[in-house]
Amino acid sequence: MERNAHGRIKRSDFSPAFWATNRHVQTIWPRFLMRRPKVEVRHEKVTTPDGDFVDLAWSSKPEQSKGLVVIFHGLEGSIRSHYANDTMAALYKQGWQVVLMHFRGCSGEPNHTTRTYHSGDTRDARFILERLRKQFPNDFMVAIGFSLGGNMLLKLLGENPLQKWLHSACVISAPLKLAECSSSINQGFSRVYQKYLLASMRRTLLTKMRTLDYSAEPQITQAKIRALKTFREFDDLVTAPLHGYQDAIDYYEKCSGFNFLQAIRTPTLILHAKDDPFMNENVIPEEVDLARAVTLELSDRGGHVGFMQGTPWRPVIWFHQRVLTFLETQRGQLLAKSR
Repeated sequence: MERNAHGRIKRSDFSPAFWATNRHVQTIWPRFLMRRPKVEVRHEKVTTPDGDFVDLAWSSKPEQSKGLVVIFHGLEGSIRSHYANDTMAALYKQGWQVVLMHFRGCSGEPNHTTRTYHSGDTRDARFILERLRKQFPNDFMVAIGFSLGGNMLLKLLGENPLQKWLHSACVISAPLKLAECSSSINQGFSRVYQKYLLASMRRTLLTKMRTLDYSAEPQITQAKIRALKTFREFDDLVTAPLHGYQDAIDYYEKCSGFNFLQAIRTPTLILHAKDDPFMNENVIPEEVDLARAVTLELSDRGGHVGFMQGTPWRPVIWFHQRVLTFLETQRGQLLAKSR
């Protein structure tokens, strides 16, 4: 039998509880109405090659560690984000050591350069993964990317198809087509998410402008920043010129993870919900768009980084177990090959 020349799209096993079928309930409830499990975290500041820094947040190392999981968070996220904290707790409980890489300026301390982070900036992630592989040369190492961090991870894997840092990867709720997402999140109730995130992005940038020189980009002024209303406007004014793109569209075209899916050779699982309020169904690839190493598990519902089941008073995040199963399977396959 011939092997497929492309990846697979499978129907997800996820189904929401009757009380949580709405995509906004799926997205908001885990963030604001679930209790956070406590996780002991050790912080490490790492100097980058350009003299800036990124902060790592480490879990403790289990007595019998199964391997190292590297987490990349979403837009304006951090270890304090519900999905990051809770995923670290779930993985550590099952014997995995976990480290989260904060994108520049997301750990609570402004970074030292005008450069920030964006959906396609893979340089810091590559630097950290190379560093971790040297630090743990024999460990089973995997990465999980959420939302923006997921798009970045897919781009990184596509740019480096022969990479030796990671044995496998998992991506959850990634904005695979950035232009579609910037348009979709500017419609209906989804504008509430845009307003919330954009306010954080403006605050971070205005704080940095008090101490850093932005004169090389004269169009970036405090007045213009305060007037920004959409992601598209922010990317046109700030993201594109600071990172060498002509405009927002040029940035979206060059950094959308969708365009790198066919080049990936690392076993990769993508979890996605059709009703994700940060995007629309136009971002969903076909099987021919996927490299053979990539599997997309698609559910009708689940919201954005939601995938919540259980009862209102005791909700359960489905993707925790799905990710654990994927990691255990990949680890088992690697161990079997080494025998």
